[in-house]
Amino acid sequence: MRVREPVSVRLVTHVEEPVSPYAVRVLTLRVENRTTGGETGARRPEWLRRALVACHVLCEVEQASFVSQLDPPQWASGFVAGCVNEGVFPVLAGPADQQRVVLSSPIILYDHPQVAPESASAFFDALEIDELLSLRTATLSENEKREVRGTDPRTAALLREVEDMPPDLWERLHGTVRYVDAMTSRLAPPPAPSAPLDVPWWDPGADASVDPEHDSIVIGSTDVQRGSRVILRPGVRRADAYDLFLAGRTATVAAVLRDVDGKEHLAVSVDEDPGAELKTAHGRYLYFAPDEVEPLAAGT
Repeated sequence: MRVREPVSVRLVTHVEEPVSPYAVRVLTLRVENRTTGGETGARRPEWLRRALVACHVLCEVEQASFVSQLDPPQWASGFVAGCVNEGVFPVLAGPADQQRVVLSSPIILYDHPQVAPESASAFFDALEIDELLSLRTATLSENEKREVRGTDPRTAALLREVEDMPPDLWERLHGTVRYVDAMTSRLAPPPAPSAPLDVPWWDPGADASVDPEHDSIVIGSTDVQRGSRVILRPGVRRADAYDLFLAGRTATVAAVLRDVDGKEHLAVSVDEDPGAELKTAHGRYLYFAPDEVEPLAAGT
């Protein structure tokens, strides 16, 4: 049985023309959930049915163009720095040669996102989650599959695709390696190796000046390094929906990392996470920028 409940949404727009020698406008969009009718004091699962946690906003302009918030031109960097994105991550969408469309989604994307070329159908994007979902679907019992087929034609077709998937498609879902190309040309060139040539440039061992487990950075007036405890304050411009769920949680720093652009990142494990020990054993951490954490005083 499928139940649909009404959702009322209001979109408020505002255009500001700042004082500037450039013909620039600042567009503000606010999506408001105006849904009513829920019971007062209803439990969280009941309200989630009316929430906008997966809301996407697609905007198109005529006789104008949007500025990339990931890679803005120098003249627009100040305007971009002043933008506040709450719960969404706006990127340029559509063909790479036009900037008339912006997609604001609750997940992090690159400008002009595309479905992976390995995608053989509308169900797969050559991502790890697709392989996991496919494997999970394949483990359904016959009774569960019967219920799935009876949901709607689209769901039945997805199940049929998983059951009929050839081995070569399973292999393509298992993992895809992509190298630095035009899409990531903003990355700095690899540094000159200071280690034997058989060590790849991206390996931490290739640069003796980098030691993630012992390096430290100063945040405010506090020296933060491996073992330091912090409060997570994910930035609204860079964080995806999962990061925002962790706002205010405490975490322990596992390493201080630097990427090929010279930017610093903190690898952390969230305190009170029941799976933290297993994730640490496998080197699975969450990553935040230094301005997205608040150091805790020693012993706190």
